[in-house]
Amino acid sequence: MNIQHINNSIKAQKRALLQHSLYNKVKTIEDLHIFLENHVYAVWDFMSLLKALQARLTCTSTPWFATKNPETRYLINEIVLAEETDSTLDGRHQSHYEMYIEAMEACGADTSKINTFLSEIQSLQNIFVAIKKSNIHPNIKAFLDFTFRVIEEGKPHEIAAAFTFGREDLIPSMFHAILRNFQEQFPEIDLSKLIYYFERHIELDADEHGPMAMQMITELCETDAQKWEEVKKISILALDRRIELWNAIEELISMKVEMA
Repeated sequence: MNIQHINNSIKAQKRALLQHSLYNKVKTIEDLHIFLENHVYAVWDFMSLLKALQARLTCTSTPWFATKNPETRYLINEIVLAEETDSTLDGRHQSHYEMYIEAMEACGADTSKINTFLSEIQSLQNIFVAIKKSNIHPNIKAFLDFTFRVIEEGKPHEIAAAFTFGREDLIPSMFHAILRNFQEQFPEIDLSKLIYYFERHIELDADEHGPMAMQMITELCETDAQKWEEVKKISILALDRRIELWNAIEELISMKVEMA
């Protein structure tokens, strides 16, 4: 089994995401706000997948010891550098999550719900309890719960599978569709920070992070058939959860229309 086999195994899920009807439902600035206010949870928990991989594949404690594979160490550190401290539109350095929050604020979206959720996590010191207690959509709860179950219980190659096939490998094509829709629907709104965020993802993930993440999977699995099978399983589950996230956002937009 190899990367090509995994890609063949997830074709149906990727097609469902890339052709999802959600993209055509984002027609007003209010729709855009609903999208951003719920997609932000995926932007945030992606950073936890990233740091979980860094913790597993590099030495992040003292005293320092070299981890087994310098190639995976290099790959994840390179990805972390850009995702956690990328250059902003005005030349500062921020994580992609912080860039997304600023982009939300710039176009009038509400960031109070995600901020309250993160405060609750810090207060409770238990991500699973915080997810369960939150008022977010059940599908988004399931999406977050899956991410952190993989982080807590998964082996490095399983975390890498959720990161690579559930996120990094998918983002360029998916964001192209969203970006085209936003540019067409909201020419009068200043979306410069949001468009910059999407463009950075397209640039980094298509040209650098996507191929690097694929290489990381190959390094972690090598010729171990069981590891490749586990990668396939997690990749399918991660994409199924992503589809459910998109379904939730589409439902929330539709509910707004029905209540009007």
